Amino acid sequence: MITLYSGPLSLFSRKVEIALREKGLPFERIVVPFNQTTGYDPRHPEVVALNPKKQVPILSDCGLVLYDSTVILEYLEDAYPEPPLYPESPVDRARCRLDEVYADEIMFASLRLLMHRTEPPASDPMRRAAQEADALIGESQLTGHYAVLEDKLAGRDFFGGLLSAADVALFMSVLYALRLGGPSLDGFEGLARWYERLKQRPAFATAVAEMIEADRRLSFPVKVRSA
Repeated sequence: MITLYSGPLSLFSRKVEIALREKGLPFERIVVPFNQTTGYDPRHPEVVALNPKKQVPILSDCGLVLYDSTVILEYLEDAYPEPPLYPESPVDRARCRLDEVYADEIMFASLRLLMHRTEPPASDPMRRAAQEADALIGESQLTGHYAVLEDKLAGRDFFGGLLSAADVALFMSVLYALRLGGPSLDGFEGLARWYERLKQRPAFATAVAEMIEADRRLSFPVKVRSA
């Protein structure tokens, strides 16, 4: 049995959960306690023992323990190749991995500038003003990222020929942008259609529904813009 240590509002944990569900793989999920004031502190003792980065997600399968969502997805592809989440050709696989990096590193850097919005407001007015000034920079960057993704889609249903790890990672980045009050998808018709199409798939719909419920329980209310 696959075991996944996950966090209720962890972007990268949800990325792995979508991949597991798209592949039809049963798994036991251990949700690590989290709150918006102290985050994951105190750290879950099993997470500390299994991952030197002390972070979720962590996946355990047949005695193998893995961390880092990209490493986990690549392992799942090798160990459970059907249905595939990476393209067949080396060139297309490389492009898929680059799109995944774009989501996980480049877009995530912009998302971080908005993440204070789900936390209790800072008591210092100057700190609140500085945070929101940074958020406006993040929003502008995300609008630019949307334009890049719109061009990459170029009228296709997915970022590759078929649904891939790139779609999973990019979906989570767009979902996070929207839930953090970032820019809407107005004016990015192809990207908006792609996002709504993925939301209809059960694996993605489950992630969205659980994120909404987790935010209801754990997060400071954010005025979320429609997709």
